[in-house]
Amino acid sequence: MKVNEILKPTFWKVVSVIIVSAGIYSTYLRFSRGLGATTNLLDSTPWGLWIGFDFLGVGLAAAGFTIAATVHIFNIHKYEPLVRPAILTAFIGYSLVVCLLVVDLGRPENFWHPLVMWNIHSVMFEITWCIICYTTVLTLEFAPVILEKFNLKAPIKILKKISIPVVIAGVLFSTLHQSSFGSLYLIVPGRLHPLWYSSLLPIHFFISCIAAGLSMIIFESYQVTRAFTKEHGFKNTGLKMDILSGASFVVLIVLIVGFLLKIYDFVSSGKLIYLTIPSMETYLFYLEIVIGTIIPIYLLSSKKYREDKKWLYLISISVISGLILNRLNVSVTGLAASSGVTYFPSFDEISITLMLVVLAIFAFRLVVTNFSVFVGEEEQMNIEKEINANEPNKIILSD
Repeated sequence: MKVNEILKPTFWKVVSVIIVSAGIYSTYLRFSRGLGATTNLLDSTPWGLWIGFDFLGVGLAAAGFTIAATVHIFNIHKYEPLVRPAILTAFIGYSLVVCLLVVDLGRPENFWHPLVMWNIHSVMFEITWCIICYTTVLTLEFAPVILEKFNLKAPIKILKKISIPVVIAGVLFSTLHQSSFGSLYLIVPGRLHPLWYSSLLPIHFFISCIAAGLSMIIFESYQVTRAFTKEHGFKNTGLKMDILSGASFVVLIVLIVGFLLKIYDFVSSGKLIYLTIPSMETYLFYLEIVIGTIIPIYLLSSKKYREDKKWLYLISISVISGLILNRLNVSVTGLAASSGVTYFPSFDEISITLMLVVLAIFAFRLVVTNFSVFVGEEEQMNIEKEINANEPNKIILSD
């Protein structure tokens, strides 16, 4: 991309600059004046928008371990082209979450404390360690994409040799903390609204993140195909329809399983009565279920919609919106009534969050533009052949 193209003003570039500028100023205020002066958080509502956004950020990044396990552990190589965009999405998602946690917690100079100050009885301790370990795994998994760009084949060979243990570790760490985010709210049975509180909350979190993570890949593929083909004339961007259709069918199965589990949960725990009580929580719960579960299940049940990119794109937005609503409902809406106060994020909370979203989009776009992320199966095979060709000679040259 030429410098002139980057500097050429467009509507979205101007909006992005405004958002980032406001976010930088709000971040300065947050660290110079503290939480009390820059947020609407209180002792009764210590967790707000930022914690909710952390939850949904991790959830949307779940395709990383799902696709990696599918391809490298279960050897379903049809979905090989999904691996790189899934890992990139996960890496950026977790990076965003870490940045937001630093802003929320403050004192970034104490980042090393969890490494030496262990509290093995805390769910937060387990989540912290899993995020640290899984971010490291994502770095190792995505490193070959960067190394290919600079033709560094020797380190790629080393990473390939340890790829299976790395993928297994990634699946383990990600599975643990995806469900642990739900476990975190098991300690507040008297505060979290019954519509969301459940002993099965860790399982609900895990299932929903798989559907949303795969939907995120479908969403990104559509956007990449549309944007980069128009702007740069790329011919091989995006993913083939059979791959996207296959991924959407998995989304359908996962959504059905999650919905049936939720029905069982409500019936077995006697919570159906709460669905008939008029309240803001009830309306938001119905909105979450309709947008994120019922509509996608209905549409994905038809092969016609599963084989149409535009419909898959719209369905992916629906599933992603459902996850966003769910995580915000659990972390904010579901606790509002018991706190006794009304919470709405401050300007600084919103501006910092939007800034990080814009930076994440920019990072994704930058990597996709300059590295081979969305590659077809044939192109991936060519890359593998080139790396493995004349192995002894190339290792000597690399040394």
